[in-house]
This record gives sequence, structure tokens and C-alpha cells, in this order.
Amino acid sequence: MALYGAAAAVLSGLERGEGGLSGLVYGSRFPHTRQLYALVAETLRYSPVLEALLEGAALLRAERRLPLPLAKVLVYDLLFGKGLKCGGRWKALVRRHRARLEAELARLKVRRGVSRNEELLAPGPGAGPGAPCVPRYVRVNTLKTRVDDVVDFFKRQGYSFLGKAGSMEELRTLSGKKFLLDLHLPELLVFPPQTDFHDNRLYTSGHIILQDKASCLPAFLLSPVASSHVIDACAAPGNKTSHLAAILKNKGQIFAFDLDAKRLATMNTMLTRAGVTSFKLAQQDFLTVDPHDPKYSKVTYILLDPSCSGSGMVNRLLVEEAAPSAERLQALAGFQRRVLSHALSFPAVQRLAYSTCSVHREENEDVVQAVLQEQGSAFRLVNVFPSWPCRGLATFPGAECCLRASPADTLTQGFFVAVLERCRDQAAVPSSLSDFTGVEVLERCDSSSLCQWEKASYGQAPGMALSLESRTGQTH
Repeated sequence: MALYGAAAAVLSGLERGEGGLSGLVYGSRFPHTRQLYALVAETLRYSPVLEALLEGAALLRAERRLPLPLAKVLVYDLLFGKGLKCGGRWKALVRRHRARLEAELARLKVRRGVSRNEELLAPGPGAGPGAPCVPRYVRVNTLKTRVDDVVDFFKRQGYSFLGKAGSMEELRTLSGKKFLLDLHLPELLVFPPQTDFHDNRLYTSGHIILQDKASCLPAFLLSPVASSHVIDACAAPGNKTSHLAAILKNKGQIFAFDLDAKRLATMNTMLTRAGVTSFKLAQQDFLTVDPHDPKYSKVTYILLDPSCSGSGMVNRLLVEEAAPSAERLQALAGFQRRVLSHALSFPAVQRLAYSTCSVHREENEDVVQAVLQEQGSAFRLVNVFPSWPCRGLATFPGAECCLRASPADTLTQGFFVAVLERCRDQAAVPSSLSDFTGVEVLERCDSSSLCQWEKASYGQAPGMALSLESRTGQTH
């Protein structure tokens, strides 16, 4: 019962807006966090289907003491998961209704004109254009393998590789046992939404990382050069840290901070499995880290993904949840401004990626604008990834330099990323993107430290900040 009870508690916490999926899972007392995360994530993915089954089978009317979150978890594992293996009296209760639930599942398939369980996940005829249906993204861990080798592995498992995607529509219509190379990120494979790799040996061995595309953007856009010293300020559960290590090729040093000891222990296991060697974990509030400590004197890059409302997460869209109050948003934004200002106070920092999984401007554009104004002419926004379709809200001049992501527009979780760079007269900060050539965007800092565009050119020139358009589709 412990697993199902813990999963139901996480679902209830999501409904009450107590945090994001990762935070609630790693903050639980359940010892096997990976197992718990997988169960909750899959239950959320099937949530609309489960609600239809529970309503059609009248299970909650027949068993009035069975809470809805627990019913969802139990019915998911009974019909779509590995079968009920624990659960005590609740397991026995749900099994009494198995025949009715299976009959309702068969009727639901007939009504929707599908034959497989996974096909129920596709938006139905009544689903609006914003209905979340995010593909399964798989980041190839280049510390342990190569993209070509992973592609060959999946082909041997019966998947059909369609090559590099040419448009978002190709990702949107992906189905069956087919997969693509992402059109934006060079080490990202894209599978249909229903694909589950939690038990795949490439995942359990750390050769692939199950990471949403939008979550890959901060490390990709920060793009530290090999041998750099980097801070991951709010690091757990560690996907972005492992991505930074892959970009650094395990050269240099990553300082990763998180307050929660359990999350750090899980993160240490994950990073070790992924083959990351160049990291130091610290159980510490990043706001208490001394920027002038000699050990951080060489830190030139910072990835900052602070606590936020989590309002962009697709699992939030699958549960009925009230929007965060204005008071909560202001409290979060106040913390985010403090931690961003603190990050920029490290003397050697040259480039910083700020990201949230929030859709609210209070946590995104407003935070960036306030801190840039506070910094004067010390830092500027970099116009990253000009080919990315969704830009920052036009709340201040230069906000279009920021990126946004959403299920409807980019087929990802809701996300926000801004890249800030220290202003200086000499050439722009070194970046692992400097190996690539192509269209680049010149920038300069005006009196309010916001990016402005002078001209576009080919090749490199002093003072230029390299755009990411030329890197698309290449590995590093």
C-alpha cells in the first residue's frame, strides 16, 4: 500500500498546488523515488482516460470511501501498468470491480475508434487546440554513448527511424513505433507521447535521459565551454546538471546546490549512473553561498532554475487546479529576483541562464526586467535561438530576446528561458557554440542593459554574441 498511498498523496499535492511533480516526489518519504515518479507521471498521463473509466464504471459511487487520487493510481496500475502488486484492502476492493472496469475500457475504445490502450491518449474529437499532447523526448547522454548508436539500438527493438524532423507538424503527428531526431536540439530523439522507457535498459543504465525538450534549453543555451567552472544553483533532481556535464565533456567543474538532503542523494545516484564525474554537490541554500569564496573564483557560467509555481507543467493541466494567488506569485517572484541578483554577484560570472517552468510573467519577464534595471549596464540580455518560434512577452524593450515554450506552440512543457551576459568592451564570453559558423546576431548594451540589434552578418567578429541558429542539428 505504501507505493499507492505515496502516489495518491503526490497527486493530491499537485491538485492543491503544493509544488511540482519532482518536488513532491522527492519530498515524500517513499524510499524508491524513481518507481514513485514513474507511477505518478503515468497516472497523470492517463488521467482523462482514468476519469472517464471511473465515471463510466461508477466506481466512486459504489465505493464512497475510496478517494479519487487513490482510485486513479490503483485503476491505472490494474489496467495500464504492471498489475496490482500491493495495496491491501484497497487492492482487493478495486479487483472486485475489475470486470466492470475492463468492460468500460472496451466500450471507451469502441467509442473512440481505437484498438490499443496508448491510442486513448491522443486528444479526442472534442479536444481543443491547446490540449496537451507532448511527445516523449529522449536526450542521448553523450558521456556514455552516441546518437547514432542509440538510434541503431531502437531500430533493433523494432522502432522505425524517420530521420531529422523538418517541422513541428512532423513531431505533432508522430505515432506508433516511429521516432525522429529533433529539429532544434542535436542530441534529442522524439517518440510518440505514449512511449514509456522507464524500464528500458538504456534508461536504467544512464545512456539516455528522459527529459522534456524545454527542460533541455537552459543548459543548451548556456553552452559552457569545456574546462569551465559552472554553478547549477537549484540543481535537483539533476537532469540539467547531467546535461551541463555532457556539454562540458566531463571537463571543468560543476558546483550543484540544493537544500534537500534526500533530493541530493537521489541526484548523486542519477549523476553517477549517467557517468558524470566533474561535479560537487552541496546541501546548501544558494542564497547563503558566498560569491567571494575562493573556490568559486573561476565560476564563469551559472544555470539558475529556481523554485516557481510550476504552472507550465503539463501534469498541472491534467488536474483541476486553481491558478496561484497574486500573493503567492509575488512571493515567488520576490525570491526569484533575490536569487537572480545573487547569482549575478559572483565576480567572475560571464553568462547566466535563468529558467522557470512557469507561464506567469511575474516569474519570468518581470523578474528579468527588474534585475536588469537593478544591475544598470553590467549585464545584457542575449538574443538566443532566433529560430525558436515563441519569444518573451513584449512587456519591456528587449523582452523578445527571451524564449517561451508551451504544449500548444512548441509541443513541450510550459517554460521560460532568458540568457544574460556580462557587458564588456572585448569579445563576447567564450561559448561551446564558438565552434559553429553561420548567421550571427550582433548586440550592444544600451543604458538600460537590454539587447538591441545592429546588424546580421556571416562569420565572427569582435563583440558578437553568437546565435544558436547555426548549431541546430549538429552534435558536440
